[in-house]
Amino acid sequence: MSETGRTNIVVMWTVGPDEVAEGDRIFTSHAEFMTGHPREGEEALLSYKISKGPELSDPVDPNSSPTGNTIFVLHEIYQGPAGVPEHWRLAIQDWVDLPAFMEWSKRNKVSTLHDGVVVQSLW
Repeated sequence: MSETGRTNIVVMWTVGPDEVAEGDRIFTSHAEFMTGHPREGEEALLSYKISKGPELSDPVDPNSSPTGNTIFVLHEIYQGPAGVPEHWRLAIQDWVDLPAFMEWSKRNKVSTLHDGVVVQSLW
C-alpha cells in the first residue's frame, strides 16, 4: 500500500550524550502511548517509527566522523488530516510523559514537520 497523500509528522532531535537516556525513556513511554491511537478511519495511525543514530560531522558524508551527539527521528503517518490534531488531543489528555517530553525538547535542537503530506512512497 502506497502512503502517498497521507498526512505525517516528522520530528528530529539532536541531543548531547547527557540527554540520550532521557530520550530513550521518553520514546519508550511514547511508543506505549501510541498503541492507543485509532487504527481505522480518517484519524488512523498507519505507521509509527523511531530511529536513533550518531550525528555526523558532515551530514551528507556517511564516512565522516561522529560529533558525539545523537539524532532521534520520529515518523508518524496518518490516514488523513484528522490524524494529527487527534494525536495532539490524545497526548494532552492521556500521555503522562507529555510535560517531560516538552521540557526535554526545549533543552535540545528540534526540527519539526507537522501536518506534512507524503509525496513519494515506494511501499
